[in-house]
Amino acid sequence: MSSSHPTSQTVLPSALSRLAGIFPGLILCSLLALAALTLEWLEWRLTGRAWLEALVLAILLGAIVRTLWTPGARFQSGIHFSAKYLLEAAIVLIGAMLSFDAIAASGPTLLVTIVAMVLLSIATGYLIARVLGLPKRLATLIACGNAICGNSAIAAVAPAIGARGEEVAAAISFTAILGIAVVLTLPFVGGWLGMTPQGYGVFAGLTVYAVPQVLAAASPFSALSVQVGTLVKLVRVLMLGPVVFCFSLISGRNQHPIEGDCRKKGLLATVTHFVPWFILGFLAIAIARNSGAIPDAVATGAVKISTWLTVIAMAALGLEVDIRSLAHAGPRASAAAILSLLLLCILSALAIACLGLG
Repeated sequence: MSSSHPTSQTVLPSALSRLAGIFPGLILCSLLALAALTLEWLEWRLTGRAWLEALVLAILLGAIVRTLWTPGARFQSGIHFSAKYLLEAAIVLIGAMLSFDAIAASGPTLLVTIVAMVLLSIATGYLIARVLGLPKRLATLIACGNAICGNSAIAAVAPAIGARGEEVAAAISFTAILGIAVVLTLPFVGGWLGMTPQGYGVFAGLTVYAVPQVLAAASPFSALSVQVGTLVKLVRVLMLGPVVFCFSLISGRNQHPIEGDCRKKGLLATVTHFVPWFILGFLAIAIARNSGAIPDAVATGAVKISTWLTVIAMAALGLEVDIRSLAHAGPRASAAAILSLLLLCILSALAIACLGLG
């Protein structure tokens, strides 16, 4: 009687096959990352400063390559691996540079501000989209994408409100393009407004779509900006679970996603579904670092590895961006996304200034 359990003779070839499939795309992303690091080094040598950080350069190089040439199928697994798993590992390692003392200075005001900004952004984004004549479901998707975490929020909210495939596609088409635009312009806005490193970190965390984009947008300011921005952004991401839960109740779905997940997987699996492993890992590393369990030398090495992984991931994200895709979203959806994002930036800057968060 044959066993259905995999043996080492089958597991090893399967693992090697997956590794071989990842290799071409991983090499492509690594070469673009190396080019970005080289360009940053040249900036330092020629001008005495890096006007564009390697993180930003990697995104730009990836987007340029993607616009001029679409990588074939053999590159896709490695590009996806770099954009997702390398990036998640980098985020976990960033926990080694998080200082609770520096963030504690903001007190509970910061947490309340993050929650309030997410809720206010959803409400105003939805209103703007409806005024522009977009359907309710599409307006909801765009508002949640702007307020929380871009494509991830759109994908999570869609089943809760019964959104159709074409509505989801229209909502996510603008996210990559606007995300890169924010990464490139936000440091100049922060400098023009005279923000402190901590204030700019809060600003980036409140406005940028995705965690990796926060890293790229905050790094030109300071390490403190990256720390604060990452923490603020992760709190925004944690809002996704309650938001999906509320929309599923409002829409009156027969079985909303959280309820179904609890039945099938149990409460712990449901929690980890809405709280990604890398957020838990980030917090665990941060706690270990601030408790003294991680020595300074180890923390320094972890931060360097995180930087290298992030640059490779940025190149992969750039390779997934097709600038021409923005045209498929339609002028009204694009206008709704842009106006909602601008309003979020204005409200965030006012909150930072009025509440003394920076």
